[in-house]
Amino acid sequence: MSSSTTPRVVRGPAPAKRLTRRNYRKVALSALRRDFQDRCAYSCQHLNRAGGLRCMEIDHFDPRLKNKFIQSYHNLFLATRHCNGAKGDTWPTPAEQALGLRFLNPCAEQDYGEHIVEDEATHRLVGVTPAGRFHIRMLDLNAEHLVAERWERAQILELLTRAAFTLKPSRSGADVVELAAALRREVEEMIPVLPVRAKLTTD
Repeated sequence: MSSSTTPRVVRGPAPAKRLTRRNYRKVALSALRRDFQDRCAYSCQHLNRAGGLRCMEIDHFDPRLKNKFIQSYHNLFLATRHCNGAKGDTWPTPAEQALGLRFLNPCAEQDYGEHIVEDEATHRLVGVTPAGRFHIRMLDLNAEHLVAERWERAQILELLTRAAFTLKPSRSGADVVELAAALRREVEEMIPVLPVRAKLTTD
């Protein structure tokens, strides 16, 4: 497990052009796609699985920031329409923050593995800290379509581990090898394997 102080997402250079309320999507989108590798900052869903680029939005991580600070590149995250819509302008109250409730910032810390794990039986996300539980709930990270994608990814990976998919190309095994390659390409654009915790049934 990585240190919680090591960010999951390492940002590259910010756009040179000044970001404003009117231009931030046009100016920042390319850099955000690079930094988040075309995946949602929160669910890790790839844009090709989320409905394409038109369904990817830009979230202002801390909506309380004012004026030019809210448009700072480091306050902008690539997010699916689902996650951005769930989060909206929500921010924990001082009372909630005192209880450890907050949104996790993948550009500043490890979210998965430190605060959130995947139940390997149900493929639901489970918060192992107050922040993790708050993050999952507020971003709706156990929405039916996200759980279904994690389940599908697990099923494909299980198939790929079976002996039949390790056959070398031959008259009898060529089709199997081609199918395995196609499945691997499919998995590459699915929600990646997340740290798991076995035999969890509640979150």
